[in-house]
Amino acid sequence: MNGSILRAALTASTITASLLACSSAQAADWFPYKAEYTEPAFAADGKKIAMDYVPLSKASKKWDVCVSFPHMKDAYWLGVDYGVVEEAKRLGVKLQVLDAGGYTNLANQLSQIENCVARGANAVVIGAISSDGLNNVLKTLAAKKIPVVDLVNGINSPDVSAKSLVSFYTMGYSSGEYLAKKHPANSAPVKVAWFPGPAGAGWVEAANKGFHDAIKGSAVKVLDPKYGDTGKEAQSKLVEDVLQGNPDVSYVAGTAVTAEASTSILRSRGLDKKIQIISFYMTPGVYEGIQKGRIVAAPADSMVIQGRIAVDQAVRLLENKEVSKHVGPRIFVVDSSNIKSVKLEDILPPPGFKPVFDVK
Repeated sequence: MNGSILRAALTASTITASLLACSSAQAADWFPYKAEYTEPAFAADGKKIAMDYVPLSKASKKWDVCVSFPHMKDAYWLGVDYGVVEEAKRLGVKLQVLDAGGYTNLANQLSQIENCVARGANAVVIGAISSDGLNNVLKTLAAKKIPVVDLVNGINSPDVSAKSLVSFYTMGYSSGEYLAKKHPANSAPVKVAWFPGPAGAGWVEAANKGFHDAIKGSAVKVLDPKYGDTGKEAQSKLVEDVLQGNPDVSYVAGTAVTAEASTSILRSRGLDKKIQIISFYMTPGVYEGIQKGRIVAAPADSMVIQGRIAVDQAVRLLENKEVSKHVGPRIFVVDSSNIKSVKLEDILPPPGFKPVFDVK
């Protein structure tokens, strides 16, 4: 189906869904949502086109959807969990959320997905540990005609059915661009310690490239990337080591876990007035850090909405309904100038939300 026909079909379905959803205040709280779809779908250089995303009003039956996360060590994936869980409830489908335990546990993620399908899951939503490491299991799922939605991290496989994600290249670029604008060419050089996340993960490599592309020609000088798992202990050790060897850094930039860990490290060393912090994605801790002036800025990729869209895509695929196959929220940078105007429930889980692993 070409782009214009698909857009027309989606427009018709969104109008219908909007009318049916009028009675649901909770549903209306998140859609229509300002998003972008990529055309052609899955193309690395595809064109981003603005759209108002509206999901189905309800599933036609109680489908069984399996969701696989790399981990739940940080609040980012807690936000995605909130999104998939709430959308499953709204649509009326069954959901099981799996936690692989970390980016070093690819084998665990693979076995969890296989077990979930073996017990009867109709569709699988995957936040992938590796961009290429799941390809064999995805071939098996495709042979069984089980839809697979690529959520957040990115998967390099022709057997993916749909993608709910943003460009982490753009996330990294947005952070680098923010710094480059503050420190343009011919201004005093600033040194940045850079912590992009676990080596080999597709989203990490994309963010790393985007960040470095954005600072080209500026006064920003970046130290060699320090890769590591997005657990607080791992990131804290990396930050401590870099600060020990590079006392003249002006910024710590990297994952949200890096940013959150760095706030206490810098305060304990008396460096919080000298060294500033930037994250390339948003979590509750980063949001609070920006509010309190401890973190300068972070792009928001609306992880809650990514989770919601992924579940809607899975149901659309199961019901053979029109689906925007490659879509994600628009990215915007949050700092002290606009934080009060951000719609918090779109980009973060509510305060006090605890992980939910099952929707019956």
